[in-house]
Amino acid sequence: MVSFDSIPPEALLERVRAKVSDGRVLALLGAYLEQSVMDGMTSWTPEAGTPQGAVISPLLSNIYLDPLDRLVAERGHAMVRYADDFVILCRSQTEAREALAFVATWMAHAGLSLHPDKTRIVDATCKGGFDFLGYHFERGYRWPRDKSLAKLKTAIRAKTRRANGHSLDAIIADVNRILRGWFEYFKHSHWTAFKRLDGWVRMRLRSILRKRLKRRGRGRGVDHRHWPNAFFAEHGLFSLVAAHATLRQSSRR
Repeated sequence: MVSFDSIPPEALLERVRAKVSDGRVLALLGAYLEQSVMDGMTSWTPEAGTPQGAVISPLLSNIYLDPLDRLVAERGHAMVRYADDFVILCRSQTEAREALAFVATWMAHAGLSLHPDKTRIVDATCKGGFDFLGYHFERGYRWPRDKSLAKLKTAIRAKTRRANGHSLDAIIADVNRILRGWFEYFKHSHWTAFKRLDGWVRMRLRSILRKRLKRRGRGRGVDHRHWPNAFFAEHGLFSLVAAHATLRQSSRR
């Protein structure tokens, strides 16, 4: 990952000028790069850099790093990049070290620096792997990284509190909106990533139904007989496992 807090504004504007000739756009961008930044209740004006997380930052990253994309390709490496996050695929550790040294040198000349904690050489065929754009890659497989799973569960928990006063169908409709959107991004995960999540979501729903019967604790044990998986399917609960199975079948046609 690249650190864009030290990017030279004039160098960035120069690369934008090579692609954009509209003076109004260039003036607007120049003003944007000089704008103050609010951090809590304090305000400061950066001497260099582009604000992380700003709407236009990915576009500026693409423009500024476009020369690097081309140079890496010329060296025979495959690079996958989204804004300032990227992975370079190499055939050996020696090749990976050479690629890292090349990129670090280019970054220094471009007024940038590699993120000290997120930049590393990884053998993706071994245990450990690496995270990239919400996924975890390891030994030829991919699945949602831990933070992605935690974020999903936080969103589901907010919709499935035991004291939720809405009808089961309304709760499921709310949960489905989250699950469908999440699956659309993480549908490329290995199938084993979905079974446990489906079970966890049903447990949350069983806990609500259990609470309504004046029972304490999570939905478990005998609750699986009272409200089996088919019960939730009949109420329209979106199944990650079923969605992934359908996707695999359609891809084989």
